[in-house]
Amino acid sequence: MVNGGRRLSGEVEPQGSKNSALPILAATLLCRGECVLHNCPRLSDVEASLAILRYIGCTARREGSTVIVDTGSVERFEIPSELMHRMRSSIIFLGAMIARFDRVRMSFPGGCELGPRPIDLHLSALREMGVVICEEHGELDCYVSDELHGANITLPIPSVGATENIMIAAALANGTTVISNAAREPEIVDLADFLNSCGARIRGAGESSVVIEGVERLHPTIHAMIPDRIVTATMMSAAAVTGSDITMKGVIPSHLESVFPVFRDSGCEINIKGNTVRIGAPYRLRSPKLIRTMPYPGFPTDAQAPVMSMAAVADGMTVFVENMFLSRYSHVSELCRLGADIRVEGKVAVVDGVKKLLCADVRAQDLRGAAALVVAALCARGQSQISGIEYLERGYEDFELVLSSLGADVKKI
Repeated sequence: MVNGGRRLSGEVEPQGSKNSALPILAATLLCRGECVLHNCPRLSDVEASLAILRYIGCTARREGSTVIVDTGSVERFEIPSELMHRMRSSIIFLGAMIARFDRVRMSFPGGCELGPRPIDLHLSALREMGVVICEEHGELDCYVSDELHGANITLPIPSVGATENIMIAAALANGTTVISNAAREPEIVDLADFLNSCGARIRGAGESSVVIEGVERLHPTIHAMIPDRIVTATMMSAAAVTGSDITMKGVIPSHLESVFPVFRDSGCEINIKGNTVRIGAPYRLRSPKLIRTMPYPGFPTDAQAPVMSMAAVADGMTVFVENMFLSRYSHVSELCRLGADIRVEGKVAVVDGVKKLLCADVRAQDLRGAAALVVAALCARGQSQISGIEYLERGYEDFELVLSSLGADVKKI
C-alpha cells in the first residue's frame, strides 16, 4: 500500500548486487570448503540459490548481510525442477556443477516472463569445452565424456549468463579458454574477482575479450558483493518523481555512467563525491527524450521500467527503445491505470508526460515492473495498492522499509 505525494529525504545505502550474488553463490561449488560472502542481499532469488546449494549437500547459513557456504560435503549432481523453476538465473549452476562433478542433471529454468531468453549460447559454449548435452522433455542431462578443456568461444551476443557460465566452468578446465564478445557488466568483474581470490586465473573481465587459464583446484575465500546499481537507479527514480533530495552512500558511480545523463537531462542535479551520490529533483521534470537499452556500458534494461515511471510525469515526450528483451513492457498497461500516457509498438514505447498520476490498484508481472509501479505510486495522488510483490522481493531487499526510512508512506500487507 502506497500513499503517494510525500517528498523523500535522507540517506540510504543500496543493498549488495543481486546479479553478482547469484553467479558467485553458484561458483562457491568450485571451492571445497567454507566461503564467506559479505553484502549478500536477502532476496527470494538468493534464497532460491541457497536452497539449491543445500539440496545438493552444501551447508549455508546467514548472519545478517553475510552468507557462509561450505561446499565440502556436496553429494548430488542433480537439481530438481521445483528448485530450478523458482528463478531464471538458476541456469548459472550448469557451469558450476559441470566443473565440480563432470556431470549434472537439471530442468530448464523459470522466473520472470521476459520473452525468450535462450540458453543455447550456454549449451553450445559448454559443448565446445567437451560437455555432452542431452535435451529431452525440458530436462538437461550433461556430462564430460573425456575432460573439460579450454576453448576459443565467440558469443554472437554479449550474454551475461553465458559469459558467467563459461568463466565458472573454464576456471577448472584443462587449458586456456578465450571468450570473445563477452559481456562487460560490473557483475562479470565481480565474479572474476571472486574466482581470482579463490586461485583462478582470469584476466580481461569487464572487456570484450576474457581469458581464463584453467587451474587444478580453487580454495575458499572471503568476498564482498558490489552494491546493486539497479537498486540505486530505482532509488534515483523515486527521488525524481517525488521532487526529492536524497543521498546514496556506498555506491560505485562508474557503474552508473549511462544512467546519470538521463537524470541530468530530466533536470535533476547529481553530485558525486567518492562513493556517495546525491540527487536533487526539480518541481517539474523534463523529458529525457530518448532512451535505448543496450549491453553494458549502455543504458541497462533493468533500469528501463523505473525510469519510465519518471518519464511518465516529465514535461514532454520520451521514446524508449528496448533492445534486450521482447517482453519488457508488461508494466506499461499498469502505469496507464495510474494515469500515464504510454503507447507501445514492438520494441518502442512512447511516453507523453502527464502533470500528475492518480492512485489505482495495480499488479506487477515481473521484477523491474514491480519497482516501476512502486515508484509511480509514490507520486500518485491517493492510496495505491500493488499486488504481485513476490516479483519485487526477487530483487529488492525490504524495499518498503528503505522507502519508509526516507519519509514515504509505504506498507507491506
